[in-house]
Amino acid sequence: MIRVLFAEDEHLIRGALIELLRSEPDLDVVADTGEGGRALSLALEHRPDVAVLDVNLPDRSGIEIAALIHEKIPGCRTLLLTSLSMPVTVRQAMENNVGGYLLKDAAPCDLASAIRKVASGRRVIDADLMLAVWESQTNPLTPRENEVLRRAAEGYAVQDIAGDVGLSAGTVRNYLSSCVTKLGARSRLDAVRLAREAGWLPPAVTGPR
Repeated sequence: MIRVLFAEDEHLIRGALIELLRSEPDLDVVADTGEGGRALSLALEHRPDVAVLDVNLPDRSGIEIAALIHEKIPGCRTLLLTSLSMPVTVRQAMENNVGGYLLKDAAPCDLASAIRKVASGRRVIDADLMLAVWESQTNPLTPRENEVLRRAAEGYAVQDIAGDVGLSAGTVRNYLSSCVTKLGARSRLDAVRLAREAGWLPPAVTGPR
């Protein structure tokens, strides 16, 4: 029997997938939650064989929780679920030794099969996600988005960025929002972190005004 921990913040999705998994004779969902921090404590308590984690949990990222689980419970494998095809996060997951990475709209049988493969020590990456990684060798941000995000990373306020680049404050906010979406980030700060880790932003060389 494969013991499974399930962490997904969307209650309807979590409930539906857990019911589907519980119909599998060799899978046992021992705990579930919608919070990243809670997922870690439940993993420590129940010692699952596989932790299925949403990439974008509200309090902490699934990748961060996966890394902590690997550190504290070496015998627990991890499988990430996402609704967005974001090459940056796929690469991060692979770098953190995540066992599997699937889109949420995958067929239920695919999820069950992925859990079994991950539990056995194999790696499972959704084909569309893997293709996106192979095809995305360049910065997904436009030059203007990159410029705005770089200035935000250096500590400039929206109004200051707007004045420097000749845009309205609203347009600057739209660019920053686009950066967050394209990078699959949870916030502007997270977008800055992801862009820097990918090598698309240089270290800050000037301070805020």
